[in-house]
Amino acid sequence: MALPLAVVDAFTDRPFAGNPAGICVLDTDRPEPWFLSVAQEMNLSETAFLRRRPDGDWDLRWFTPKDEERLCGHATLGSAHYLWESGRHPADQGLRFHTLSGVLTAERRGKEIVLDFPSEAPRTIDIPAGLSEALGATVLAAGQNRLDIFAELQDEATVRTLEPALEKVVAFKSRGIVVTAKADAGRPYDFVSRFFAPQCGIPEDPVTGSAHCGLGPLWAAKLGKDSLVGYQASPRGGTVGVTLRGERCLLTGTAVTVWKGELL
Repeated sequence: MALPLAVVDAFTDRPFAGNPAGICVLDTDRPEPWFLSVAQEMNLSETAFLRRRPDGDWDLRWFTPKDEERLCGHATLGSAHYLWESGRHPADQGLRFHTLSGVLTAERRGKEIVLDFPSEAPRTIDIPAGLSEALGATVLAAGQNRLDIFAELQDEATVRTLEPALEKVVAFKSRGIVVTAKADAGRPYDFVSRFFAPQCGIPEDPVTGSAHCGLGPLWAAKLGKDSLVGYQASPRGGTVGVTLRGERCLLTGTAVTVWKGELL
């Protein structure tokens, strides 16, 4: 039986921007190697696999072309958008996803989708040896959470123009490296970032929702505010709203379906 398959651009309000996620809705479970094979065929930073549970919730798994991920924001946003848009979940009801990071929820607020994710505040660490060299820019401060290493750079321009040596970035023992800086004065966002994860087969991720679970607490402490807006300054670019709620982090964004098809 053919399976519904789509690509949704997340954290953007227009096609061909933000972060594209593959979305696949399952009828039955599949052998473990099958998931990775589909993700490799899609060749996107993440492909989400959804299966409805008897209680009306959804099981959700995320795969890069290299392995399974523990947390992914843009493919969750894309999944919620697709389930509502396709009529597979009632448009007036919130969504509950069962994942490797616990139960995550999604709600519609006008055109925006709000995801309830765990807060992943990075702890301060000594700047890892070789990190500045790998990034090609001076790292002012560093942090790390269970997923990533965070590197604070001098300013927005440094983040935007960064050209890291990915063959050196891959040597660091983390999912990836998040580089960030305070936004220039007058910007409609509070901070900028980019995300490099050759460790996961992703040279640069366009917009990384899960990284904002760490960026939010990091910049909230620095700027003294609990509601922030981040801009991920990849070539595609995308905007993520971040609101801290204790041990939870609300991520806000929009999404656009680019194509729909079937997996035979």
